[in-house]
Amino acid sequence: MKFIKTKLKDAFIIDIEQRQDHRGFFARTFCAREFAAHGLKPVVAQGNLSFNYKKGTVRGMHYQIAPAREVKLIRCTQGAIYDVIIDMRPDSPTFLEHIGVELTAENRRALYVPAMCAHGYQTLVDNTEVVYQVSGFYAPNHERGLRYDDPTFSIAWPLPVSEISQKDMAWCLFQSFFIGVKS
Repeated sequence: MKFIKTKLKDAFIIDIEQRQDHRGFFARTFCAREFAAHGLKPVVAQGNLSFNYKKGTVRGMHYQIAPAREVKLIRCTQGAIYDVIIDMRPDSPTFLEHIGVELTAENRRALYVPAMCAHGYQTLVDNTEVVYQVSGFYAPNHERGLRYDDPTFSIAWPLPVSEISQKDMAWCLFQSFFIGVKS
């Protein structure tokens, strides 16, 4: 695997290294030793699958707080997404910065999302499937979220939003619940 640093502290794009022959190819998508060698948390406690009918669907921006913080490894296995993470760690040098990465079934990339980084994505085509490997178990009492359209972050989503859950629309704007924002 190839680990590509992003501008966010501890966030990586992970490309596979294909071993090809006449049958097709083989590639490793996860290796605890390689993740640990890059300083990443190689624990997988839960696997999730999300299927989305319509392009333009937005899911997110979600994260979990202590004691249920979780790391995520996101991969698009069918279709395409624009995947976004926001650094919500007050002690991080990239606090409140965000990145967006296109993950597709064709590019086979994954995005490593550190704990305390909000995560969400928008589908770029109909019938898109996304696989998550998560380091912790879902803990609804520790879940937090940000609005996809929060002006604090000004995320440039590639498409108009076609679908979003009521829960994701109901998250408060960042400035309304966070005091002491680092400028």
